[in-house]
Amino acid sequence: MAYWLVKSEPFVYPYDELERTGRTMWDGVRNYAARNHLRAMQLNDLVLFYHSREGLEVVGLCKVVRTHYPDPTAKSGDWSAVDLAPVARLHKPVPLTLIKQTPELQQIGLVRVGRLSVMPLQAHEFAKIMELSETPFVQ
Repeated sequence: MAYWLVKSEPFVYPYDELERTGRTMWDGVRNYAARNHLRAMQLNDLVLFYHSREGLEVVGLCKVVRTHYPDPTAKSGDWSAVDLAPVARLHKPVPLTLIKQTPELQQIGLVRVGRLSVMPLQAHEFAKIMELSETPFVQ
């Protein structure tokens, strides 16, 4: 199993909407590195949901329920989408300020490559964010 983090502006697509609909197509990614991360996602991989631009915090947990396929919103180019489904809202959102202050999280893309919208996490990084959220999680 792999771990990921995706970013969405809450005024465009908040975690509340994912919970309401129960599933979404994660589309519109137009960065090659992020696209390649989408293509690496496997069924049931766990994904942290981060609110960017407003909130600046990890707010939820979701999982991959459909692996990559051609992004139907792309007018041209070789772009991919995946489908995500909610798993749980975090008990306590984990703000970017706390992530940046946490030594174990200094190498994650959220800190190093702020503009990347889809990024991998190491298992220990995922576990640390879950710990900071005070959300029990058993694998």
